[in-house]
Amino acid sequence: MTWIKTIPASEDDKVRKAAEAQRSLYPIEYATPVHPTPDGDSSGIVDSHSLIPDALYHAFATYGTLLSPDLPLQRHQHEMIATMVSVTNRCHY
Repeated sequence: MTWIKTIPASEDDKVRKAAEAQRSLYPIEYATPVHPTPDGDSSGIVDSHSLIPDALYHAFATYGTLLSPDLPLQRHQHEMIATMVSVTNRCHY
């Protein structure tokens, strides 16, 4: 749950398109949100970018591109890197 105002994708076409476009870049195993919101579709971290749909797309599309199966890293390596970045940034996600 975010502490700032968010715009549901169902209420804004630009937010919906940005969320769908960035989500399409992720491998299939990332399709289900780990912490879904009541709508079962998004997560708080994605929703927190809904006030600026272009930022939502670019921030999460970058990560989606880095997870591309065409790159030499495997899933466990992605998870290890993400864990170390989170620990370094003292992030609880």
